[in-house]
Amino acid sequence: MIESSGWAFWRGTLALIIGSFMVFANVYVTQPLLPMIAQTYEISELQAASSFTITTLTLGLSLLFYGPLSDALGRKKIMVLTLLGVTLTTYALSLASDYSTLLLLRAIQGFFLAGLPAIAVAYLGDEYTPHAMALAVGLYISGNTLGGIGGRLIGGFVGEWQGPSAAFTTMAVVSLICFLLFWVLLPKSQHFQAKPFLVRTLVTNVTLHMRNPVLVMCYVIGGLNFFIFINQFSYITFVLEDAPYSLSAKYVSLLFLTYLSGTVGSAFSGKLAGYLSQPKIMMIGTGIIMLGSLVTLYPSLVTIIIGLFVNCFGFFLCHSTASSYVSKNAKQAKASASSLYLVFYYLGASVGGFYLDPFWQFGGWSAVVLGSWLVLAGVLFVAFILSRRQQKNETYEGAKSIAGTLMSK
Repeated sequence: MIESSGWAFWRGTLALIIGSFMVFANVYVTQPLLPMIAQTYEISELQAASSFTITTLTLGLSLLFYGPLSDALGRKKIMVLTLLGVTLTTYALSLASDYSTLLLLRAIQGFFLAGLPAIAVAYLGDEYTPHAMALAVGLYISGNTLGGIGGRLIGGFVGEWQGPSAAFTTMAVVSLICFLLFWVLLPKSQHFQAKPFLVRTLVTNVTLHMRNPVLVMCYVIGGLNFFIFINQFSYITFVLEDAPYSLSAKYVSLLFLTYLSGTVGSAFSGKLAGYLSQPKIMMIGTGIIMLGSLVTLYPSLVTIIIGLFVNCFGFFLCHSTASSYVSKNAKQAKASASSLYLVFYYLGASVGGFYLDPFWQFGGWSAVVLGSWLVLAGVLFVAFILSRRQQKNETYEGAKSIAGTLMSK
């Protein structure tokens, strides 16, 4: 087993960081390009946003598929093949001559993009000692944030300079470099033991999780928060590229540096859990997103940026807590429980734009914030119910423990 010291640990961990960067850079590369895509192909804002949401949709739906498949066929092989698929589809996107082709390729790309996120932690569990795995997972997740920021910066800066096609070409070159490094650096699996691919087991596990009300509430909280959060970013790009701000694509892409506050929020969630119950932290995180959304209503670039920083902190505070709570409360098949959380998470990203678009068409950004508040209020209520449920369970367990102590005496 790979220990937390030595070249094998850093080879494997660096490979997964690079792979994670590549995946999330490709997911988010179109987001700062949305106004440019709308103009280039003469389509509506909602249609342009579909170039992002179609990818998260197919990514989310594919997550449950890759885990069991890798149990049967092996971890590294599937990760390498899917990253190769990402590289090829990214290059094909640079050649797309019409929007229908672009949309189809983004859908196919989402299928390939799911390979690494669905398998990476399982690979670490196979090959790393528990201590080394805990350290490696934290480093691997940092690649998610860096990839999200990097992809948006590539899209914004290169897209403004040479257009969307050049942005995809650049992303294809970056992806090829990342793919080759991943392939060379990631150690071969030494401890993998194949298991048969059984659809019945997958269906049984999913059914079990969906009958657990605690898990379902976490899925709803994570999915609906991302439903609002990520699609707010899509619509704010149209706000900032229009008057009175008139920001170019490269400056809009810098807006996504606000995600760095999300890194702080994720780290803070673990410390806060020592003082408050996790459902209460989810309530706090959701409330912070509502506050940040309100701040963006003031017509000033500075306050909009501050509001987005607040939003990112609140969202990742809630998201990291909810995903941790899922693992804690899954009675069995914890890996599939976490994968199901991500399915809800990415499905939320995929359909949120369709919900917010009527608000956008009716009243612009102010109406988008109103529509966001309606959903976030519902999320807050679900988190409140989850908190009350945990309090009742703790009271019951406490009374049961006291009764047991008295009877033993």
